[in-house]
Amino acid sequence: MSSAAASTTDYQALSAQTLPARLGALAPLTDRLGPDSARWSVKEIGDGNLNLVFIVTSDRGALIVKQALPYVRLVGESWPLPLKRAFFEFHALTRQARRAPGTVPEVYHFDEAQALLVMEFFSPHVILRHSLMAGETHDGLATTLGLFCARTLFRGSDLCMDAPARKADVALFSGNVELCDITETLIFTDPYFDAPRNHHTKGLDAAVERLRADSALKIEVQHLKAKFCNHGETMLHGDLHTGSVMVSGNEAKVIDPEFALYGPMAFDIGMLLANFWMAYFAQSGHEDARGARDQYRQWILTVIEDIWGTFHAEFTRLWHEERTGILYERSLFEAQGQGEAASRALTQKLYEIWRDMLGFAGVEIIRRTLSLAHIAENDLIEDEAMRAHCEAQGLELARRLIVERSAFGDMKAVNDLARSIARKS
Repeated sequence: MSSAAASTTDYQALSAQTLPARLGALAPLTDRLGPDSARWSVKEIGDGNLNLVFIVTSDRGALIVKQALPYVRLVGESWPLPLKRAFFEFHALTRQARRAPGTVPEVYHFDEAQALLVMEFFSPHVILRHSLMAGETHDGLATTLGLFCARTLFRGSDLCMDAPARKADVALFSGNVELCDITETLIFTDPYFDAPRNHHTKGLDAAVERLRADSALKIEVQHLKAKFCNHGETMLHGDLHTGSVMVSGNEAKVIDPEFALYGPMAFDIGMLLANFWMAYFAQSGHEDARGARDQYRQWILTVIEDIWGTFHAEFTRLWHEERTGILYERSLFEAQGQGEAASRALTQKLYEIWRDMLGFAGVEIIRRTLSLAHIAENDLIEDEAMRAHCEAQGLELARRLIVERSAFGDMKAVNDLARSIARKS
């Protein structure tokens, strides 16, 4: 991988037309695409909220070029955003590649001044969110995502890392202030009052009024926000959802960690599972003449159970085999013949993650329904009444996950609640 700390020119946003000439002399591209940049094909595919993304292809290969824009693309220049988020994405990807090998794109080149990454292109992969709308199944999906969460969260924490390296990483990622502010605002604050950037389906007006009058809910959300702000346990992906996963057949890859920061272990997996629960409720809006999707709904719930089960099992293995950090040190437990006490501590830690995960999942569902950035599974339901119906189901589950999170003993109980909500609505 090559890296440029600074370019010789000031920042300029790329376009499909200018990319070959501007990047045509870079070895990471010419080595993979050939030296004649005039023969490259460039397609802009960025459908996200923030960045420019290009697929660059030739008869020799293909790669991804991603460049940050100096504003939030979803909103426009009225919401400026610093280019340094590409710096944090680069550093997050390099760490994720070490901690969960084979699950993230390889970075071929990084240019900090141009806020530019050149990365591995996954083909014929599609965004998992689109696959869920199409009703497609993927064997091994839950295993990949459960292992990714367990390995990145455990290995990026004081349970595993040596103290100097972890503290250096905490200092580095603490600079991702603006994207952290987006999370703190859009997820934990805006949905609970009439914030300027909020929007929701018209049929949800009564539900939104009830939610914003629900003081018990808002208190619990603020407890979760305090945990997000104050518990820098591990390096998070920061924006882990079904739009940040690419799938093809039985293979899954995780992308787009530009929101990376140090935060609570439960956050990433809570965000991820929330998007599967929303996809579960949204299936009613994607059924067609071929029939209902009852079996597919069950598949989604099985994936949720298996992600958590895989995470739990792998976190347990890592606790016993890779607990080399400054927390729960072996000198205090195993070395004194108190391995059973270390296992009790693990049980307590996993329960803490479980409880917080449910709460973070709830706030993600509410955010994706009422705040700025919604999910395509709901937004693409043309029938407004059906869309409101699906979203209202998600909101009901979300409130229960937040306010009653201590009452759920296992994932089956949560999924049974989701089924009950779907049946009665």
